[in-house]
Amino acid sequence: MILSKADLAKKVFKACYLQGDFLLRSGLRSKEYFDKYGIESDPELLSQVIERLAPLIPKETEILAGLEMGGIPLSTALSLKSKLPSRFVRKKAKNYGAMRICEGGDVKGKKLCLIEDVITTGGQAIESAKELRALGAIVSNVMCVIFRGENSKALEKEKLQLTYLFNREDLTSP
Repeated sequence: MILSKADLAKKVFKACYLQGDFLLRSGLRSKEYFDKYGIESDPELLSQVIERLAPLIPKETEILAGLEMGGIPLSTALSLKSKLPSRFVRKKAKNYGAMRICEGGDVKGKKLCLIEDVITTGGQAIESAKELRALGAIVSNVMCVIFRGENSKALEKEKLQLTYLFNREDLTSP
């Protein structure tokens, strides 16, 4: 049975919400943190999130691009659900082996949707979009489970459309 969005939000909050003093990737500090691995490590919760997230995939998407590290299990699960292929995007290319920033196949000329777990400012999505565009990918969409930011102006400036399942207001104590 698929949970209502409100019931799913309560489960996500319970599985992920932490209080304390946290340094975010953006460099900002926060008294609250959403530990997304609470979703990705729980098969039932991950399945429920994917059921709600899959219909939000932009129609023109040809490839799902999971950003290291939390976006990778999400893009894999979305790939299984949507039957769209997935790629795995590193924060930095390895200095050995194939030395790629993007694993899983070619992206040149393909319409990618970046998949992320939690976004505050969109910094990593912006960096990854630039790297993928340099490889010839067409990147104009970003999806995440939780958008904890206040606006998506930085993403919009880079011509990236943000779609999310939950924002900060959706996730409150059960």
